[in-house]
Amino acid sequence: MTGAVECRYHGRDFTVAEMALLRELIAGPPPLNRHALSREFCRRIGWYKADGGLKDMMARVVMLAMHRDGRIELPPPKWAQNRPGPIVFGPDTEPPLLPPPTTLDEVRPVELRTAVRYSREGKLWNEYVARYHYLGYKTLVGAQMRYVALARDGTPLAMLGFSTAAWRLAPRDRFIGWTPELREQNLPRVVDNPRFLILPWIHIPNLGSHILAIVRRQLPVDWTARYSTTPVLIETFVETPRYTGAVYRASGWTRVGATQGRGRYDTQNRYDKPKKDIWLRPLRKDWKRILNR
Repeated sequence: MTGAVECRYHGRDFTVAEMALLRELIAGPPPLNRHALSREFCRRIGWYKADGGLKDMMARVVMLAMHRDGRIELPPPKWAQNRPGPIVFGPDTEPPLLPPPTTLDEVRPVELRTAVRYSREGKLWNEYVARYHYLGYKTLVGAQMRYVALARDGTPLAMLGFSTAAWRLAPRDRFIGWTPELREQNLPRVVDNPRFLILPWIHIPNLGSHILAIVRRQLPVDWTARYSTTPVLIETFVETPRYTGAVYRASGWTRVGATQGRGRYDTQNRYDKPKKDIWLRPLRKDWKRILNR
């Protein structure tokens, strides 16, 4: 659907016509629960993932935000939600008692192990990020991949998280050469890196760039296996002046501009977030051709 935009949530504009359709589906008949509502809404507006599946999980996140803002009134949830409790910091994420490694030779080969939900790695990832990353822990929305970087003896060195890219990002879109139509078509081939935490007691020269080099080789394979779409570009945001982005620069990333301070989920134009530098890293030589076809 095209037409005037009524609101914007999680990086997507929703037109007046789409919102009217959503309210019509909520009113029924037939009465739809939240799960059925999200799937039907996706079908009716053609909101699909790159693999052809409905974006119903993202639709449920969006509709809940609309409900909280008073734009729509969702039906009551079918089941009471079991909200996860606060993350409890256990002994596994305490600083080590023994001196940590100080050179790459002591830790290579470094392994990137996927941190799957409910696995030991997934639990450790959540706890380490909540405990030591300056942004804390936050559930990644949409397509995502989490890694624990391990030394050859299994010692955790770093945590990395990847998720769907920002919907609209002017400096990035200019750098790629995107029109709005090309962005909508090819955005699934761009992946965001919202978390990169080297554990605070690990001080190994060139470790960050070494891990990012491994990411460039492994992430496209893992992402394709999980989502049937091969990413060709990674983006990340570096808060200034807290950080300089030196590890990304050393790894061949390009700074293409800065954010305006709105944040990914700012629907009220508050501009109350710290401004961040935008860095991009191609994953293959023909990335620009792929993103512009």
